[in-house]
Parts: sequence; structure tokens; C-alpha cells
Amino acid sequence: MKGVKAKPLPGCIVICGATATGKSGLAIALAQRLGSVILSADSRQVYREFDIGTAKPTPEELQLVPHYLIDCCNPIAQLTLADYQQQAQYLIAEQHQKNPDSPPLLVGGTGLYIKSVTKGLKIPRVSPHPELRSQLAALGQPQCYQMLQQVDPTAATKIHANDATRTLRALEVYTVTGRPLSQQQGQDPPDYPILHLGLACDPEALDRRIHQRTRQMVEMGFVAEVETLIRRYGSDLPLLNTLGYAEMKRYLAGEISVEEAVELTALHTRQFAKRQRTWFNAYPEIEWFDADAPDLRDRVLTRILSEMR
Repeated sequence: MKGVKAKPLPGCIVICGATATGKSGLAIALAQRLGSVILSADSRQVYREFDIGTAKPTPEELQLVPHYLIDCCNPIAQLTLADYQQQAQYLIAEQHQKNPDSPPLLVGGTGLYIKSVTKGLKIPRVSPHPELRSQLAALGQPQCYQMLQQVDPTAATKIHANDATRTLRALEVYTVTGRPLSQQQGQDPPDYPILHLGLACDPEALDRRIHQRTRQMVEMGFVAEVETLIRRYGSDLPLLNTLGYAEMKRYLAGEISVEEAVELTALHTRQFAKRQRTWFNAYPEIEWFDADAPDLRDRVLTRILSEMR
């Protein structure tokens, strides 16, 4: 109609949700239909060689649609949140230039990765300082938290007294820059519309999905993957202490049986999924879809196309 301003296309489509809800499969189907690319929002899939245990798309799936932010970092290196955000923002801008009618899909379950892009978090670019962190950690969490309350009381009100990771990071930023972390944070949201879509699943059904996927990982060669990684990088590699890898490492050390490793991995994955649901439920902009709906792909595609007309 003459004089009616066209509705702007989404500059990015987020597909989020807890682990094992089928985000990757849905994203590939949608990307094929829309001519889009996929940007992974998974904090472990960025690392090369960590494949089966991170539920990384298979080589065959990666060939179906262009994927980015997968296998972009060496396991002995560290991709910081600021690094991830910078790369994701660059890739989105590049896709807007190359193919403005096909918004990129930001897909994954790492809520902070997604938030860094969709909210435009201002992240202090302070690289990790292991020696400094070690010195601080040696003081003990109670003393570190007291220090944080003195140098950055605003940050301290947002960090739990038992949260050693965030406490150390805040102290690290203050020590390196001389400025409180809270004064260096904030948001600068992107100027393009974002469509937030989430996959929800009944807890009992999700438990079954998690257990089935964990067993499939073992059948696909997960134990051999962990064994190779230990031989190549040593058992002290931090990534080998993450979900799934830590349990299989215990099996390879003879501490537990492979069946116990599977059960522990499934249990810890269920606990992780619960934390993911809590995170994503805090964002009202997410539109939720039943992951088990037989017409899921059609319903999500219809919703996306309604934004692109």
C-alpha cells in the first residue's frame, strides 16, 4: 500500500534452547530453505578436535550449509567472550552485505554468547592472566570477595559470594586496567531487528533425549576421541574437564566403568540443561516452540517468513 513503510527484515534469527532439543537439525533445515548461513553459539564447538562430546554437526551436515564459529580455535588456546563477539558481529555484518535478504541464524545453547551479540555487551578486552588468577585464588574465595567489595562494590552486588570464577575475573580486570569491571560494562545493541526463537521440551522427554544422545556418542567413538585428546594434549587440558569429557576421562583412568561414565554424563547434562532453561526463561523476547511437535519445521518457518514479507 502506498505510503506504508515496509517492515524491516530480521538482521539475525536466534535459535536457542537447552542441549539436546534439536537446534542444529532445525537450523540446517531452515538455513537450506532460507539460503542463510549458521553461526554457532556454543562455547565448546569453537574448539577443533572436540567433536563427538560437544555434539558438533557431522562433516556431512557441515557440507549442507555454511557454518561459522565452529572449529575456529586450537584446544590449547582460549577464545574469550570478547573474541567470540567480535567474530560474530563481523560475520553478521558480512552476511548483511553479501545476502541482505537471508538473515544469518545464530544457533546454540550458550546464553552468554548469544547475549553478547543480541545485546551488544561491552566487554573489557583483558586477556586471561593465569599467574595473576592463581595468586588471587590462593588467597581463598572469602578474601577475594572481600577485596572485590572494596574495589568494585557494584560488581560485588551482582556476583554471588561463592562464585569464584566471576570474582576472579572482576579482580583480574581491575588489577590489569586499574578500573572497576562495573565501569567498563554496559550494552550497545545492534541497530537491526532480531527474531528470537527457542526450542522447549518436556523435562521427561528431554531426559530421554539426553540419555539416548549420550549413548549414541559412545557408539560414535566418544571414548576413542577422549583417549586421543589425552594422548595429544595431556589429561590436564582444561577442556577435558568439561561435560562428558571429564566423565570419560575418569573411565579411561580406571576410576569408573563405561556404563557409570554414561550415566554420570547423562545426569550432569540434565543438570546443565536445567541451568540453560533458567537462563533463557529470563528473556521474554524469546518465542518458544515445542521441540517434539511433528510440524515443528513448518511452524518455525511460517513464523520466520511472516517477518520477511
